[in-house]
Amino acid sequence: MLSRLVTSYGRPWSVGGFGDWFAKAARAAGLKKRTAHGLRKAAARRLAEAGCTSKQIAAITGHKTLREVERYTEAAEQERLARDAMDRIEG
Repeated sequence: MLSRLVTSYGRPWSVGGFGDWFAKAARAAGLKKRTAHGLRKAAARRLAEAGCTSKQIAAITGHKTLREVERYTEAAEQERLARDAMDRIEG
């Protein structure tokens, strides 16, 4: 079952509210310059590296357009395509 992130009051986070909460939690953990946006970007890249499609990634990250997803995943996709191409000529 898919769960959603909610506040301690059981309500959905606002974008700004979650970003503020995440930044404070990161600082409290001793992590500097960590943002919710960076976490979202990292998740998109890792999903791309795992072979997920842009639509699958958007379903997880909540991006509204596939172009937004592709902006974060182009490098991972390029690396995967290059590996796949080399495997074909080596194999």
